[in-house]
Amino acid sequence: MNLTNHKILVTGADGFIGSHLVEGLLDKGCQVRAFVLYNSFNSWGWLDTFPKDKLEKIEIFAGDIRDPYGVRNAVRGIDIVFHLAALIAIPFSYYSPDTYVDTNVKGTLNVLQAARDADCRRVLITSTSEVYGTAQYVPIDERHPFQGQSPYSATKIGADRIAESFYRSFNTPVTIVRPFNTYGPRQSARAVIPTIITQLLAGAKEIKLGGINPTRDFNYIKDTVNGFIAVAETEAAVGEEINIASQQEIAIGQLAREIISQINPEAQIVADDIRLRPEKSEVERLLGSNEKIRKLTGWRPEYTLQQGLRETIEWFKDKDNLQRYKWDIYNV
Repeated sequence: MNLTNHKILVTGADGFIGSHLVEGLLDKGCQVRAFVLYNSFNSWGWLDTFPKDKLEKIEIFAGDIRDPYGVRNAVRGIDIVFHLAALIAIPFSYYSPDTYVDTNVKGTLNVLQAARDADCRRVLITSTSEVYGTAQYVPIDERHPFQGQSPYSATKIGADRIAESFYRSFNTPVTIVRPFNTYGPRQSARAVIPTIITQLLAGAKEIKLGGINPTRDFNYIKDTVNGFIAVAETEAAVGEEINIASQQEIAIGQLAREIISQINPEAQIVADDIRLRPEKSEVERLLGSNEKIRKLTGWRPEYTLQQGLRETIEWFKDKDNLQRYKWDIYNV
């Protein structure tokens, strides 16, 4: 199914991946309705940084994913839903698990019910590699067991299973899309790559990090967006759970040294205990299999880690971008 001219809703459109996905869909000639979180500042998140001519092509819908009535209105008349709205910060989920249940579980239920009532052609539910927990085998394919090692991951497991139930119970055309660690321009300061880059660009000589031994599988944002779109255009993906992964891993310490080498080779890594996860909550290894998405859609990552980091660093070097980040505090 070609997405051109289809009416598409993106929840979480004001966020990191969501705003890039909106751009990718506009480039394909889609009619995009962007669901953003209502706030008294009338802020549309990263969409506010779009040029006027691009922003004029987007229909903005301000609401709250936890409100079933608002979600139902947002989905009305839509062909395809990309559901990205979620609370994603793992440390904050230790403090406010109730909010994560309300947003990630109930919010997903609201989207599924609205999409079912509206008879949408496709519903893509965004999962996370965190649902797998520490790898029991690698590469992690979609048959890997789930393990809730944080309240965040537990709520995403719950949301995924509710999505599966709608496919099996009501034949709702659901696909669960599971990106591994996405990075790039506009990513939140709570993520490790912006944490490292912003400290370095601000002139810090000691880069504060938590655990440096865990490994992650990183996707550049453009590859993740292309993965979402490829899955949406593939009818065979209905009813499936699909990883978006580079199928390569790197330890956080090694990643930090790579970024340091590109910005200031004299900087050193120092341990900051406040940034450590509880021992049993830390996911020690993530290395995803991309065999399924390659087989179903033909998608392959186009960016190496080094290429993606260079583009990300260049974006952060823009002073207007860098000043949006509080590099000198631990962003929970």
